[in-house]
Formats: sequence, structure tokens, C-alpha cells
Amino acid sequence: MGGTERTEAVICSRRDCRGTAVWALVWNNPKLHTPDRRKVWTACDEHRAYLENFLGLRGFLRETVPLDELEN
Repeated sequence: MGGTERTEAVICSRRDCRGTAVWALVWNNPKLHTPDRRKVWTACDEHRAYLENFLGLRGFLRETVPLDELEN
């Protein structure tokens, strides 16, 4: 994955969190999306495990990567 520079802070996807995201949780719902479709939630360090667990329990989580390594 190639790094890209971001000029604005990306906010964590956890409800009510305004923290700066540093992780990208790449996921898809196999019941709704084609196998190659990927969606992204972003996470701060504090909420990474919570969001990974939420997606993982449903079988949606594909990978977690540092946000600065996420391809556009």
C-alpha cells in the first residue's frame, strides 16, 4: 500500500469520538458487497480494538492498516 499525505485530520469512526484517527479498518459485508468491494472505518488508538471487535464478530473485518498506508 502506498502512503499518501493528508492535509486535514481524519476523525475516528466511533460514535461521539472526535479523536484523530490513525488506523484504517478495511471491511465489507459479504451479504451486501461483492468480494472485491472494500469500505473503510477509521479509528483512533483508543477505539481501534472496539471497532475491530465489532466488525470481526460479524465477519466483516478484512484488515487493519495504519491510516497513512491506506491507498486511496
